[in-house]
Amino acid sequence: MTAPRNSCFESDGTLIIGAGLAGLFTALKLAPAPAVVLSPDPIGTGASSAWAQGGLAAAIGEGDTAEDHAADTIAAGAGLVDPDIALMVTSEARARVLDLLAYGAPFDRDDATGALLASREAAHSTNRVIRVSGDQAGRAIMDALIATARATPSITLLENVTVDDLTVADGRVIGAFARRVGDDTSEPLMFRAAHTVLATGGVGGLYAISTNPGRVRGQGLGMAARAGALISNPEFVQFHPTGMDVNRDPCPLATEALRGHGASVIDESGRRFIFDDHPDGELAPRDIVARAIHRKNLSGGQAYLDTRAAIGAHIFDEFPTVAAYCTDAGIDPATQPIPVQPAQHYHMGGVWTDADGQSSLPGLYACGEVAATGLHGANRLASNSLLEAVVFAARIAQHIAGQDAAEGQPRPIDIPPALMDGPGAVAPDDAVRSLRQLMADHVGVERSADGLTTALKGIAALEAAHAPASRAFLNMTHAATLIAAAALDRRESRGGHYRTDTPDTDQTAAPTRITLDEALRIRAAAR
Repeated sequence: MTAPRNSCFESDGTLIIGAGLAGLFTALKLAPAPAVVLSPDPIGTGASSAWAQGGLAAAIGEGDTAEDHAADTIAAGAGLVDPDIALMVTSEARARVLDLLAYGAPFDRDDATGALLASREAAHSTNRVIRVSGDQAGRAIMDALIATARATPSITLLENVTVDDLTVADGRVIGAFARRVGDDTSEPLMFRAAHTVLATGGVGGLYAISTNPGRVRGQGLGMAARAGALISNPEFVQFHPTGMDVNRDPCPLATEALRGHGASVIDESGRRFIFDDHPDGELAPRDIVARAIHRKNLSGGQAYLDTRAAIGAHIFDEFPTVAAYCTDAGIDPATQPIPVQPAQHYHMGGVWTDADGQSSLPGLYACGEVAATGLHGANRLASNSLLEAVVFAARIAQHIAGQDAAEGQPRPIDIPPALMDGPGAVAPDDAVRSLRQLMADHVGVERSADGLTTALKGIAALEAAHAPASRAFLNMTHAATLIAAAALDRRESRGGHYRTDTPDTDQTAAPTRITLDEALRIRAAAR
């Protein structure tokens, strides 16, 4: 459907910003209630969900339990996971897997029994990650949801529409300002709705080396914070240990499932050096493996993922996505080790929500990577991200249905003039490159007070020079400010946040709760 030309569009039902797994699942669970889904790209091409190689974690195997899954989640989260949220999510996993199967997700099954096949990934105590063709879960799940959404009459899909700002009136989010991709001169288009769901993804595009689509740049985090939403744990950024070091942007990912199948991490001499840092070696938590590889490469060595003995030529059939990346880079993974580097992969922090996906702002919900639900804490357990997205999408839909039933049709709200006070131009390429490099250099795998101060000063300078002309870039600099300011304020190390100047963990530390105003004050003091 083409976006309307008029300046204000009254959305039927719920407005959903983002068309990845979280956004589409929310729309499907809302049906037959109406929903309008906005996507900056053709549906399915720009979402991180489609790039997920791992799978979806769920306690569906014999002998596994939701309690065991929750315990693994809590252990991986380095002390900051909300245990009630963890058990809630793992307990609802089976129902959400059944939903995905009903929508057509072709999860791998045992040929003899028909049971869903489950693999093991790092920090899981048992096999509980369900997949599609080894490393194609994200793409296959998205294809199934897209087809179902297109066939659902209550869902309106609007492509090539990007959102720059949320609309707030009387203290309530009542919609969003958007523009057509590639059209930076026209007046912004306002979508007004009774409920707004933010499902815009993470912050990968803020980093020079990331496994995520470049358009996913923390825009949802930035606009929600500017509207006044409370932000939780923004300093916790997960770096995947085995991004492929082949000089491509985005960085191709060598899925963790390879290590689950016995692949090892070696240095240039063939030594499995991860065991120097953790007895589980390659299957240690991601942050430990990432730091070990980062230090190896930083010291002048080179880390490799070695699939030759454990998988060999079967990699072409069992992990076709990774094999294709290797082939494109001139690597034969059956006979050669794969050079790897840590790459920004996931953001544990985001817009704070309660158990129903409600943010601190009335009228605004958030789910998927843009949200901080309390599930991930300081370090996400592998393959919990897709699970969190569908669990909270379903809970949001259920909560909205309950609200509508209780309140009836929401009352009209007078829209004040000049709600969007800045232009909607695209972010300048040179400024984006500078910001991404600044974040990679100083707010990456390892951090320090000096580096974070340098980052905050640089972010402020880039914002002053370029953000006045681009609301899209302001979303990026506000998201980057939240991450760097919270990292400077947390004077300890845990999970995805490691400070070389304060490497110990403070056992009394609590989750971060921060507003944009507070982050800007930290940034100003860093000057």
